[in-house]
Amino acid sequence: MTDTVLTQEMRKVVVRFSGDSGDGMQLTGDMFSQSSGIAGNDLTTIPDFPAEIRAPQGSIGGVSSFQVQIGGTEIYTPGDAVDVLVVMNPAALAANLQFLKSGGIIIADKDNFSSRYLKKANYEENPLEDGSLQDYFVIRAPATSLTKEALKNLGLQTKEITRSKNMFALGVVLYMFSRPLEKTIEFIEKKFGNKPKLIEANTKALNAGYNFAHNTELYGHSVHVPPAKLPKGTYRNINGNKAVAWGLLAAAEKSGRKLSLSSYPITPASEILHELSNRKDMGAIVLQAEDEIAAVTAAIGAAFSGNLSITTTSGPGVSLKSEALGLAVIAELPLVIVNVQRAGPSTGLPTKTEQSDLNQALYGRHGDAPMVIIAASSPDDCFYYSYEAAKIALEHVTPVLMLSDSYLSSGTSPWRIPEKEDLDEINIPRFEGPPDEWEPYMRDPEFLNRYWMAPGDKGFEHRIGGLEKKEITGNLSYEPLNHEKMTKIREEKIQRIAKKLPKQKVIGPDSGKLLVVGWGSTHGAINTAVTELMDDGETDIAFTHFNYIYPLPENTEEIFQNYDQILVCELNNGQFVNYLKSKFSEFSFRQFNKIQGQPFFTSEIKAQIINLLSE
Repeated sequence: MTDTVLTQEMRKVVVRFSGDSGDGMQLTGDMFSQSSGIAGNDLTTIPDFPAEIRAPQGSIGGVSSFQVQIGGTEIYTPGDAVDVLVVMNPAALAANLQFLKSGGIIIADKDNFSSRYLKKANYEENPLEDGSLQDYFVIRAPATSLTKEALKNLGLQTKEITRSKNMFALGVVLYMFSRPLEKTIEFIEKKFGNKPKLIEANTKALNAGYNFAHNTELYGHSVHVPPAKLPKGTYRNINGNKAVAWGLLAAAEKSGRKLSLSSYPITPASEILHELSNRKDMGAIVLQAEDEIAAVTAAIGAAFSGNLSITTTSGPGVSLKSEALGLAVIAELPLVIVNVQRAGPSTGLPTKTEQSDLNQALYGRHGDAPMVIIAASSPDDCFYYSYEAAKIALEHVTPVLMLSDSYLSSGTSPWRIPEKEDLDEINIPRFEGPPDEWEPYMRDPEFLNRYWMAPGDKGFEHRIGGLEKKEITGNLSYEPLNHEKMTKIREEKIQRIAKKLPKQKVIGPDSGKLLVVGWGSTHGAINTAVTELMDDGETDIAFTHFNYIYPLPENTEEIFQNYDQILVCELNNGQFVNYLKSKFSEFSFRQFNKIQGQPFFTSEIKAQIINLLSE
């Protein structure tokens, strides 16, 4: 131990908390993220946990982790190499040491490095003692024993006491980053409000960890991360699922329509259902259906009745909904479908992230059934793209499928809470003439939107179904030429939406050797990689990112033609690049794919760009 604490200032720091599924690492990481947000840091997080409800204790397969990158500058990813790794047992060390940079800090609960747990993690010797960690700075903290000592007089059972050791670890990390304890204690009091013993236990454990770090002065290691210069406003950390729910609530409020959600629980989309079920105070109507088919058909009925209607799911659920989605297309009803993608196919890796449902979104319906496809890029902008999905659905009286994914749904980032007047108006196409002059498939001539009148509107009572409609009247029609015409109208209606989409933007020069392309949740890693290379003097690269997938922004071809090569990076086996090739066969596309259930690392993107430029 040194006499003086050496405080190192860093612009960015990556911290990873890891332990058994029952060790509370997700809560610990979230509380540290909240503390960092209060301190003014920008941040992005990613949880990583097994699909099993409870894997064998102490096993590598049962390790749960939470990673956060905090910074005094804008943060777009949860980070690549880890600076500080907190491990609660040997399995957590074995599973995560690969992510720790050389010279990084390990904070280990040395009490759990017993022969029993070492064997479960396939260690023959104790890595805290055998010299194998000499490339790192190791803090051997007796978290379990000191937690037991701090809580010994509370009358709690042993299991309840040991569950509080995550707060000990949090106290150590809060001291390392010079975070005050008051806000964290307030969080504990709020979370365990009706359980005073748990409040006391967690608070005592937190203080025990903080005092341990203070008394040892962390052996000279302390880190200061300055506040980030973010736009002024009221912020809160938000994950993608909550952001989706709130974006839809905002759209309902702005449009003056009731929000109806009809869904069936599925990982990783269920939290949207949970969040909206708690918002009855805001008029949300929530139905948890008996299955995915019932959910989507109930949602179609709610859209027909005049509500802003939503159904949420993941890839397997979209498969079950696909027939009914054709009904929404042919009936031309405003329906928002949220697909929180996970790694497939089948059950696949249900708690891991992937972008592999794009082909399903584009083509996964029988017949010619075009549908608007948009994708969110970060946890916080899930709010804006769910709002945009609702806006497009209502204004163009059409189904819209919004793609999120597991990384966005459970990851968090600071969200600046907007004022209602900051959100775009939602103008629903309504027929303004007398009811006797209206027909269900009369259209706005500019965008071909049918006028959306609910069957409960006086004088506008009507019915529609899944059979082909006669142009204008909507009556059943088997006429060959009418079917062809209606099919083309439905497609043209979607294509005309491109006129209202924002122009596609480019970061970097307007022309050059290489354009890097991404879509959806890959934005953070690609944007960081490209901007870092440009800061290092690379002048022949640029970056454009797609949130509007179908239709594409009108200036897409104009952008592509200005670059020698186009590198498309995505978390699948090449679905977006093949889609782009089908649209723009004249351009030279290259692809970089990762299919590991994990988001891109910035370093991976940079290496791929450098390799291409050196060819």
